[in-house]
Amino acid sequence: MKVILLGPPGAGKGTQASFITETFGIPQISTGDMLRAAVKAGTALGIAAKKIMDAGKLVSDDIIIGLVQERILEADCKNGFLLDGFPRTIPQAQALKDAHIEIDFVLEIRVSDDEVVQRLSGRQREDDQEETIRKRLLVYWEQTAPLIDYYQELGKHSKNHKPVFQMIDGALSVDAVRDQILKVLM
Repeated sequence: MKVILLGPPGAGKGTQASFITETFGIPQISTGDMLRAAVKAGTALGIAAKKIMDAGKLVSDDIIIGLVQERILEADCKNGFLLDGFPRTIPQAQALKDAHIEIDFVLEIRVSDDEVVQRLSGRQREDDQEETIRKRLLVYWEQTAPLIDYYQELGKHSKNHKPVFQMIDGALSVDAVRDQILKVLM
């Protein structure tokens, strides 16, 4: 089972990702964690990524895809994986497809912007001020939200109808969100 979770910051992706990985015995693959691990391990991709990050630039899609490809070959991914924080853009999603990494399910946890602001602004951290949250939401809607249409269309037009795309109502309780996810994945 290969799963991608989409949704704005504060939608509850982290909570649901933990539930999915525990329930189905698949690893959660975080590109941020992988980058840090590759840099620490001094792998070829890690060394390349470190040079880019040290220069204050974003790591290219090619390097990220390379890390994902390396990671999913590991033994714990034989029954699938959950991608966390990736893909974030259409070019990244296209690169996954071009690398023949087939995704089974794309779950979009949908929550209104106002609900996100209400959830996150209660945490009283610097990056949880309303203005900062609204900027993060703007970036999400500009860069990541187009993946919703991308994956809906991909599922409709692929031979095996994968990935299955499902919108999940993230405004409900944690348990109700979990129940919706289970209905899709079971």
